[in-house]
Amino acid sequence: MPTATCYKKIMHFITALLLGSIQISYAQPTEQFIKVIVAPDHADWVYKTGEKVKFNISVLQNGNTLKNVAIKYEIGPEKMDPLKKDSLVLASGTLTTDGGTMKEPGFLRCIATATINNKTYRGLGTAAFDAQLIQPAITNPADFNSYWEQAKAELATVPLDARMTLLPERCTEKVNVYHVNLQNFRPGTRLYGILCVPKKEGKYPAILKVPGAGARPYAGDIANAEKGLITFEIGIHGVPVNMDASVYSNLITGALAGYWNSNLDDKDRYYYKRVYLGCVRANDFIVQLPQYDGINLGVTGGSQGGALSIITAALDSRVKFLACFYPALSDLTGYLKGRAGGWPHLFNKANLAFNNKKDKIEAAAYYDVVNFARLVKVPGMYSWGFNDETCPPTSMYAAYNVITAPKELFLAQETGHWTYPEQTEKLTNWLVSKLKSP
Repeated sequence: MPTATCYKKIMHFITALLLGSIQISYAQPTEQFIKVIVAPDHADWVYKTGEKVKFNISVLQNGNTLKNVAIKYEIGPEKMDPLKKDSLVLASGTLTTDGGTMKEPGFLRCIATATINNKTYRGLGTAAFDAQLIQPAITNPADFNSYWEQAKAELATVPLDARMTLLPERCTEKVNVYHVNLQNFRPGTRLYGILCVPKKEGKYPAILKVPGAGARPYAGDIANAEKGLITFEIGIHGVPVNMDASVYSNLITGALAGYWNSNLDDKDRYYYKRVYLGCVRANDFIVQLPQYDGINLGVTGGSQGGALSIITAALDSRVKFLACFYPALSDLTGYLKGRAGGWPHLFNKANLAFNNKKDKIEAAAYYDVVNFARLVKVPGMYSWGFNDETCPPTSMYAAYNVITAPKELFLAQETGHWTYPEQTEKLTNWLVSKLKSP
C-alpha cells in the first residue's frame, strides 16, 4: 500500500505534455520501487562561488539503504558535458563525493544511476552558486519595445468577434462554463478557450490561465470560479479546446510537431507572435465581459505558460498580478555562451546546426522571456526547483533577476519539471487573495 509520503506526491496536474517525442509533465514522477537520492551537502543547496560542494548519494529500498550497489555518476554544469564521471560499488549504500565548485554564478548538477535486476534507476541533485547574481546571455534589441507596441496597435484594429457556446454538461450550481472562440491577431485567425463565470449576479476579478507546451483539451478552472472569480483558460494553436484528446495527440505529432521552431528566421512570422498577441487578445475578451470588475486581472501558468504569464504581464498593463511556475523560453541563447538555455533549447548541441544562424539568433531575442521580464511592473509570485531539466534554473534566474517589480520566489529545491501540491496551493492562494483583496 502506498505510504503517506507517496500520497503527498501524487501528481497535481494530470496532463502530460507531448512535445514531439519528448514528454514534459506538470506532475511529480511516479514513485519508484528503488530510489536514487542525490543531495548537495548544504541543507538549502545554496553555495557561494568558489565554495566547494559535496554530493551525497544513496540508494534506498523501503526506506533503507541498499548495500553493494553498482552506480555511475557524473557532475557538471546543468545541460553541459560533465566535468567528472565515475563508476563504483556502494558497499554501504551511500557515498559522499567532491563536486568541486563554480567560479561564476550558476548551477552544478550530479546525476547518479543504479542498475538493479536489469532495471536502471536515476536521481539527481543540483547545487546553486550565487544564483541571484546570474545575468542574461540574451541581448535586448534596441527596438524591442517599439516592435511590440506596434504589434499591439495592429492587434487592436482586428475586431474581437467573440463567440460563446454554453457547455451545460460542465456547468455547476455556482458556475456557467462556455467554450469561447475569438478572432486573434489577424482577420480569420482564431483563439479558443474555456470561460468559467460565477452565476451569481455581481462584478468579479478575473484570471487568465495560459497553457504549457503541447496541445490538449481543457476543462476550465471551475474551482476558482466557484470562489468568486472569472477564469479563462486558453489554448494557443487556433483550434477548439473541447475536442477528443486524440485530436491533439495527432496534431502535436503531426501538423504542430516542433511548432516552436516554425519560422524562427523571421521575427514577424515566428510561431510565437500569434501566441504572445493571443494572450493580449484573451484579455481583450475578459475586460469586456459585463461580470468583470474592471480592475483586478491576474495571469498564471507553468513552463510555456510560465513564460506566457511573464510576457502577458509585460505586454498588457491591465494585468495587475502574475503567478508563474518554472518559465520556459528564458535566456534562449545561453548555450551560445557555454551555459544552459531555456526550453525549447533552440541552440543546444542537438539544434545548433539548424538554428545557429544570425537571423534566427536575432529573431529569438524578440521572444525571449528575459527581455519581457525587464518590463514587468506588477507584483509576482514565482516557483521552481533546482532539479528542473526542462527549464534549467540558470535560464529561469536569468529572467527573474532582471525583474524590478515586487517579487517573491517559492523554492522547492528537489523538484524538477513538476510541482508539489504545496507549490500550487501557495501560488494560487496568493493570486486569488491579491485579486479579491479590497
